[in-house]
Amino acid sequence: MEPTVEITSTHNPRIKRVAKLAHRSTRDELRQTVVEGIREISLALQNGVVPIEAYICNETLPERDPDVAAIFDRLHKLATEGRTELIGVSPAVFEKIAYRGESGGVLLVVPYSERTLSSLTLPDPPLVVVVEDAEKPGNLGAILRTADAAGVDALIIPLRDHAIQNTRTKGTDIYNPNVIRASLGAAFTIPQIVAPAWDVIHWLREQAIHIVAAVPEADTLYTATDLTRPTAIVMGSEAWGLSDEWQQAADTLVRIPMSGSVDSLNLSTSTALLVYEAVRQRSLPG
Repeated sequence: MEPTVEITSTHNPRIKRVAKLAHRSTRDELRQTVVEGIREISLALQNGVVPIEAYICNETLPERDPDVAAIFDRLHKLATEGRTELIGVSPAVFEKIAYRGESGGVLLVVPYSERTLSSLTLPDPPLVVVVEDAEKPGNLGAILRTADAAGVDALIIPLRDHAIQNTRTKGTDIYNPNVIRASLGAAFTIPQIVAPAWDVIHWLREQAIHIVAAVPEADTLYTATDLTRPTAIVMGSEAWGLSDEWQQAADTLVRIPMSGSVDSLNLSTSTALLVYEAVRQRSLPG
């Protein structure tokens, strides 16, 4: 597969632009992010993501890898259709734009998802996860992996009032390349929606989805509430907790029992406990 452009200078304007996607402000301005890693790219392409650009470093591509061959087949088709531009780069250039080593010699620039709450098609009963202000990309990526494994129907990232104008929360953003890498590609298998918190709350109520929010001070254990009905599991970050807005909107407040000296569990661990409790309850005989 021959790229249409070859770049060997790290000072090339395209390369500088891609490198700047490391910064959230640039991602939000361009509404683009990067995907690297053979597994992650494979899942992105399999789930209908159409890259704007594909940067390929032949010198660092894995040899005789069937996944790479499948990636190239798909990219070639998209390039032939004029939907993706293929760009060859030198090892030095690829090192500048790649987030991590062992990226497999391919990096995609992809657009933000335009999926909205109203576009979601949910089964009955739905199970969605709402995560407010996740502090660390690794936690958000791990939550996506749990959601994929457990069959969660969507991950929703609500924006607080102060975040609406610049689309930011206090926490990490869903388009952080480290979230995508930590998700091992589940970022492309689970529908993700970013929307103002009041829109999310209104939509959940409109859909008759029971809001279950986890807070340390709740009286009810998470195992003692009914998660078999249409449910939204709402989680806040370890650093800032769950906002008053979501605590007031919740139909049920639950807690995870804590017997030790540490005052909180890891966010992804806590989310996994509640999600798999829902899976357990839903798997019980009639």
